[in-house]
Amino acid sequence: MSASTGKKPPRVGETPAVRRTLITLVLAVGAILVLAPLIVIFVQALSLGLSAFAAAIGHPDTLHAILLTVVTALIAVPINTAFGVAAAWAVTKFDFPGRRLLIVIIEIPFSISPIVAGVAYLFVYGLQGLFGPALQSADIKILFALPGIVLASMFVTAPFVARELIPLMQAQGRDLEEAATSLGASGWRTFWSVTLPNVRWALLYGVVLCNARVMGEFGAVSVVSGNIRGQTNTLPLHIELLYHDYQTAGAFAAASILTVLAVVTIIAKVALERRGAGRRSRVSLAAPTIIAEEPKP
Repeated sequence: MSASTGKKPPRVGETPAVRRTLITLVLAVGAILVLAPLIVIFVQALSLGLSAFAAAIGHPDTLHAILLTVVTALIAVPINTAFGVAAAWAVTKFDFPGRRLLIVIIEIPFSISPIVAGVAYLFVYGLQGLFGPALQSADIKILFALPGIVLASMFVTAPFVARELIPLMQAQGRDLEEAATSLGASGWRTFWSVTLPNVRWALLYGVVLCNARVMGEFGAVSVVSGNIRGQTNTLPLHIELLYHDYQTAGAFAAASILTVLAVVTIIAKVALERRGAGRRSRVSLAAPTIIAEEPKP
């Protein structure tokens, strides 16, 4: 047999010239589409000097937009985290009718435009909507207020935690939980001692992505908030308002806050990926110690 028959066929891009060309092309596109806009944001934000930048950030309307964005995240992210954990637990640890339907429902927010979701909330909670008259008679305000903003943010970010947990928990199977149960551990003890340690990094990964999306959401929130200056404007809506008012430096100053948030999110994402989160094809084989509860007398 000749030596040539044992050689593997060359891969696409195996030659140095092709490899360098592809890398250069990717770097150039990344610089144009990602790096250049980021640089422009900070250059424009500081175009009038640090004092003008600080004044724009310290403006009452900007501070209120930041506060409203943070409050929305503090409410929506924990609720969606609990929902994602519960949904992933139900889908992966139990067999029940409608299991596939539940997975489809979880994926719906990724298939619907956020603006469409906002309009749907108008038809449900608006004055002419399904629950509008009842809410008005009870003096409960959902739309054009914090509850509507939170609901819209929860809708668009509902799948993030579940989508990270379901593939990992499916790959891990049910053997550990069943072993813990056979040793007398309760459901909660099994969750805290067995399930959660195995998925903690994927859970944090989903939470980081969910938080970033909540703080940057524009479409659905713009419909349900009413864009009331100083009252229902989140930070993305406030940026648009400043830009339309020809306050370019102020708009870019506010945008720099979201840019910093994006950079922090990327750093957290990379750190969690190094811990094993977000890599659905890699499942840790190290199982936590199963702690069984002492039998009751």
